[in-house]
Amino acid sequence: RESGQSASPSSSTSRSTSDGDSSSQDEDTSSLQLSIDTESLSRDSLDEKVTDLVHFMILKYRLRKPITEAEMLKLVIKGCKSEYPVIFKKACRCLEVISGIDVKEVDPTTHSYVLINSLDFTYDDTFSDDRSMPKNGLLIIILGMIFMVGNCAPEKDIWDFLNMMGIYAGREHFIYGEPRKLITRDWVQENYLEYQQVPDSDPPRYQFLWGPRAHAETSKLKVLEFLAKIKGTDPISFSCWYEEALRDEEERARGRVYPTDRAAAMFIAQRRPAAPPSPTEE
Repeated sequence: RESGQSASPSSSTSRSTSDGDSSSQDEDTSSLQLSIDTESLSRDSLDEKVTDLVHFMILKYRLRKPITEAEMLKLVIKGCKSEYPVIFKKACRCLEVISGIDVKEVDPTTHSYVLINSLDFTYDDTFSDDRSMPKNGLLIIILGMIFMVGNCAPEKDIWDFLNMMGIYAGREHFIYGEPRKLITRDWVQENYLEYQQVPDSDPPRYQFLWGPRAHAETSKLKVLEFLAKIKGTDPISFSCWYEEALRDEEERARGRVYPTDRAAAMFIAQRRPAAPPSPTEE
């Protein structure tokens, strides 16, 4: 099964046109990896409280209820009131990265917050399964990686990258479920990803591309903007990828690239063609 245990951030995400470009891009993607490493919380002495708060926020999101500072202090933070600002900030960041969920304050007097799905995807599996949580953060990270390695990413590179985030094929994740099924079947059936055998590969190897629904509902620039946001920088810091994203926007404006509108995207989603079998599925 192609689910490598480790890899350097640059090994799975570098794409070069020159030695200088390669070095710059390696730094960009390495920095991004550090920003989205969900296992890095384990190095923080407050990681247990952060994890508890994320779980509490997820419960509130599923119930479609707001969340207040008083609730968080009473039910989750408890004896760590002085550390609350740090715990809250880390939990909000984690929630944004894993699920594309923004925490918005709606009442500054009571410090009441609502959780909002900030990514512009039409697919939201929380409406069909009360136990689900939006997984759009992971989807857009994968779309970003595909873009950054030349718009076509080998499956092994995808898993190497996800392994560094603590996400492994065959290992249940409390947000994503079984990641292999999610990525190679569910998102393929939803037309967000294309999962293809590499031509003439023997033994067979597989690769990922953007699916038609991803092209219809997002863009390279929007993906970079999300990655830059979780990295805490500006999209232009992604060097040549930013230039490519701008060219893509110009082409879209001229109607030359992926003119599919939202209604067409929904039609694509409703067709739900069968996904190719995963070579790693047992």
